[in-house]
Amino acid sequence: MRLSRYFLPTLRETPSEAEIASHRLMLRAGMIRQSSAGIYSWLPLGYKVLRKIEQIVREEQNAIGCQEILMPTIQPADLWKEGTGSGRYDDYGPEMLRIKDRHDRDMLYGPTNEEQITEIFAASARSYRDVPKLMYHIQWKFRDEVRPRFGIMRGREFLMKDAYSFDLNATAGRISYNKMFVSYLRTYERMGLTAIPMAADTGPIGGDMSHEFLILADTGESEIACHKDFVDRKLADKDIDFDGDLQPIVDSYTSQYAATDEKRDLDAEKALGDDLVTARGIEVGHIFYFGTKYSKPLGAVVTDSDGKEITVEMGSYGIGVSRLVGAIIEASHDDDGIIWPDAVAPFKAGIINLKAGDDACTQACDDAYNNLLSKGVDVLYDDRNTRAGAKFADMDLIGVPWQLIIGPRGLKSRTVELKHRSSGEREEISLESAQTQLLV
Repeated sequence: MRLSRYFLPTLRETPSEAEIASHRLMLRAGMIRQSSAGIYSWLPLGYKVLRKIEQIVREEQNAIGCQEILMPTIQPADLWKEGTGSGRYDDYGPEMLRIKDRHDRDMLYGPTNEEQITEIFAASARSYRDVPKLMYHIQWKFRDEVRPRFGIMRGREFLMKDAYSFDLNATAGRISYNKMFVSYLRTYERMGLTAIPMAADTGPIGGDMSHEFLILADTGESEIACHKDFVDRKLADKDIDFDGDLQPIVDSYTSQYAATDEKRDLDAEKALGDDLVTARGIEVGHIFYFGTKYSKPLGAVVTDSDGKEITVEMGSYGIGVSRLVGAIIEASHDDDGIIWPDAVAPFKAGIINLKAGDDACTQACDDAYNNLLSKGVDVLYDDRNTRAGAKFADMDLIGVPWQLIIGPRGLKSRTVELKHRSSGEREEISLESAQTQLLV
């Protein structure tokens, strides 16, 4: 994409309402614009990152046999009311946006989808042969936060992946839970993040087993404590057999101390001594096992091999897709701007034409741009007729991993400059070698 044609409304000054790094940088980098309190429009750069994150989430869900569907944003209130549904309608509180349609029927803008997916399953499943099932969708949610803040980190409208498991018994339910647990670890690693699973309260979702996944960041909302091994921990086995026994992997994570505010154990922390790390964390995912909390009132039953009716066991599993954009920025930025991990970067490389009016310089930039595009490299080409300092500042601000800098002086010696955004390292090499390096 040529920057002269790209809609990228960057800002030089930081908006006064932005309190944390991700909010400041997303506004300055032209990724989002506020529509109303806690509700944002996603502009081309931000939307591109959002879709890359969404695709990683989708691929990892598909890898464990989770099937993608799409449920509506507007749900009938009867699914949530006592007597006709789960009974959560009055309990959920003012975060739920309640509305009426033209026929005066109670409706709501879905804050989550346990009721909707259970109704779908209950209307279709009949036999023990219909389980296990894992289903997910990636859909917009709305929760009417009393005080939306921190940009997309605590907005009212957000994009979420929520998945749901249906199993014949608690033992099978644990298998589904473990699949999601390990899948989440893989998902975050692919995004360049180290996520720490921590035992957590279940909140309004309900249930008796729950883990939050948090990444460490100075601006995190939660204060956490964990064993130091978690800080840089990676999955030892990248080729995981999801049809095998995943309990040892789960146990290897849950056997070491990691706790959020409400779950902290001061005696356990004291025993860790120098192995204890305290920090702030950002929640980027939450998984729940809640048994028959929804399947029982909504009639999600199947018959076993003897014809006996069994209420299915369920779990739900959420990832804040839009929140992850902000969380990655919180974990990966500097004073100059965003530093995107390669897997979620909006572009792999940015070409900077240091002298747009120079024929030789423009020709070299055009050739490099067309060549990289033809080889499948996503490139942002700054072909604007503006000063070099502004071009450097914009490329650093938006965080493109590689910058290919082409100017008339370097071309005389048949060299260009290649800068790595994360390390800040620069090298002068031939244009051909630079392009070859970007193809890796």
